[in-house]
Amino acid sequence: MIRPRRTPRIQAVGLLFLAGCAGLGTSRSSAFEEVASTSRVGPSHGTLVVAGGGALGPEIWGEFLELAGGTDARIVVIPTAGGDDHYDLSWPGLKGLRDAGATNFRILHTRERMEANSDWFAEVIREADGVWFTGGRQWRLVDAYLATRVHEELFALLDRGGVIGGTSAGASIQGSFLVRGDPLTNQVVMSPDYEEGFGFLSGAAVDQHLLTRKREEDLWEILSLHPDLLGIGIDEGTAIVVRQDRARVIGVSQVLMYDMHDPIRRPSVFRPGDHFDLSHRGPLMAEDREESDLDPSPLLHR
Repeated sequence: MIRPRRTPRIQAVGLLFLAGCAGLGTSRSSAFEEVASTSRVGPSHGTLVVAGGGALGPEIWGEFLELAGGTDARIVVIPTAGGDDHYDLSWPGLKGLRDAGATNFRILHTRERMEANSDWFAEVIREADGVWFTGGRQWRLVDAYLATRVHEELFALLDRGGVIGGTSAGASIQGSFLVRGDPLTNQVVMSPDYEEGFGFLSGAAVDQHLLTRKREEDLWEILSLHPDLLGIGIDEGTAIVVRQDRARVIGVSQVLMYDMHDPIRRPSVFRPGDHFDLSHRGPLMAEDREESDLDPSPLLHR
């Protein structure tokens, strides 16, 4: 279902809470501009963890934390997709990371783009080893952060070898085309005023809660109008770990990959432990894998 175009609703309520640790660092050059890369879909540097919502197991939380640098890694949690105005360290949404052993949190949250463009917000991301986006509604992330300094610093985080993860809305926002961005309902697959995601996955659209909510056919609706996009559907309790154009499935269920140019017009199915190539849109054979591509590695420190 496609929602007719309407006037975007930019939220004007600004509220943030910071909880955590170390001092803030000095400024560094932006990585927001395009850079030469052999990667066509995934980031040139750093790693993405893209999760399909629902209950995430310790294998997903543990992988994210290890990629960020371990239990002492500086983690920034962005819960802005949620509907609350106030988030602090007592928030239950931190339980998965806590159970994985994370000890060094910051919570970054605002509804106001002016705050997202501030030096202070940029510095918080600049000092992070990993950033995690929680679930909720995608449009709230767009209204608060798209094309702001926070967005710019997220690309810089990847550029220096960090990790960005997210689940549900925090997964869809990582694609370049935003799925289910409509403010009124998550049943609308495309909303003309909310079609741009953060673009950590170039030329890709990410849907979530795929099998649990019977969304297996929905990405075809987007690809019929945008046939060059790669469609990625992730079920609950499942995630893909992406480094450059290589992805590995972790969790308990399935990931479906949609390609409009496939003459069979049937999504490819990947299960935990499977590897696939986002650029060539097919499975990655064992002989083509390199340990450095997909296994956790420490942050490239400044």
